[in-house]
Amino acid sequence: MTRHGYNILHRTKRRRQQAKAPVPGSFSRTPSGDIERYCRPLNFAPARMTAASSAPARPAVVCADDYGLAPGVSDAIAELIGAGRLSATSCMTTMADWRRAAAPLRELVRRAPADVGLHLTLTDQAPLSRASGLAIDGRLPPLGRLLPRALAHALPAAALIDELRAQLDAFEDAWGAPPDYVDGHQHVHVLPGVREAVVAELLRRYPVGRVWVRDCVEPPVRCLRRGESTAKAMFISALGAGLRRQLHAAGIPANDGFSGLHDFSTVRPFGDKMRRFLAALGPRPLLHVHPGRVDAALLGCDALTTPREAELAYLASDEFADDLATAGVRPARFAEFAGNRASRR
Repeated sequence: MTRHGYNILHRTKRRRQQAKAPVPGSFSRTPSGDIERYCRPLNFAPARMTAASSAPARPAVVCADDYGLAPGVSDAIAELIGAGRLSATSCMTTMADWRRAAAPLRELVRRAPADVGLHLTLTDQAPLSRASGLAIDGRLPPLGRLLPRALAHALPAAALIDELRAQLDAFEDAWGAPPDYVDGHQHVHVLPGVREAVVAELLRRYPVGRVWVRDCVEPPVRCLRRGESTAKAMFISALGAGLRRQLHAAGIPANDGFSGLHDFSTVRPFGDKMRRFLAALGPRPLLHVHPGRVDAALLGCDALTTPREAELAYLASDEFADDLATAGVRPARFAEFAGNRASRR
């Protein structure tokens, strides 16, 4: 089966690879559901002082996408949350592993608090609704087909609403509560037609301020300063401007500052990229990552494989902790941003 792309303006060719051994370092592979072994607190105190300054480290949402995609991805994300390296994760409720992995994650975040959101999925996977006029032969379209239709304002509004509601229902059924936030797999939530559906459904379904939304807008100066996948970052930011206007008009809270976009190449160490991300953060920043382990389930459903292991190895390392300290940043939930209106779970 061919997969088409991973993020907007970035396409990868699927390469079948063998699952690798556990990443060496701070983390060992943990059996599913073994929450005690996930919770390994690290030295991220709320008022950690940086070496370069007497000021406390400032909060940033460090979010792992794709929880529920495959066991190797879900379990790796859970380990990082338990160790304090992540403060949020976005969940794919269309995937079979979500039903397995929701309960262990719920237990984990009671002990290691993190925001848990819906990763709205409108590409490549089987839909949860009929998705009439959107799905093709029982599968959601690849991004290469979805994007032109969205830009032409030709996506079927009723199908988008039905699929969004089905994915929110699947989240609430497994989680027992609304998501803390909503974003999109391959950033589809910023697309014309999709963003209107997201805003309308959140206003219909929840009190204003209960659920926040990922804002992908970045000023060009920060994109240029960062120098990572600049064209892709600017394109997604331009698409995100419409969503930002709608969120502001509706009073729905959002982050201000978005980083983590890159080409998923492993030629350069991921740590080099992360230091660029950390050097150019917004005032209420969200930094998204894609850690995971390659397993048979992942190879069967997604094109992004071995780069996930490189991100996992770095995020589990002392190098990442040192980079956070040097940047004066600590992983934090969205509720820690001053002046936000999102409620705590």
